[in-house]
Amino acid sequence: MDTLRSYLTTLTPAEQADYAVRAGTSIGYLRKAMSKGQRFDGGLVRQLHVQSQGAVSLTELRPDIWPATPESEVADAASRQEAA
Repeated sequence: MDTLRSYLTTLTPAEQADYAVRAGTSIGYLRKAMSKGQRFDGGLVRQLHVQSQGAVSLTELRPDIWPATPESEVADAASRQEAA
């Protein structure tokens, strides 16, 4: 969750809330899940990645769904799933 945590620190509180809403959740849920080390749903992970323009790692949040691959392949996979 390091990339998510790092990305959120670059945003103002209002931008954090907006980012969470665009991803389909709330900043409160993201903070709670990060503090407890909870695993995010695959669809939410995809949206966190897409809405951060790739700053949040798919592989880091759900390696069981998106195993480590070259960045271009991960981005392509996310784009294909978003289009589906």
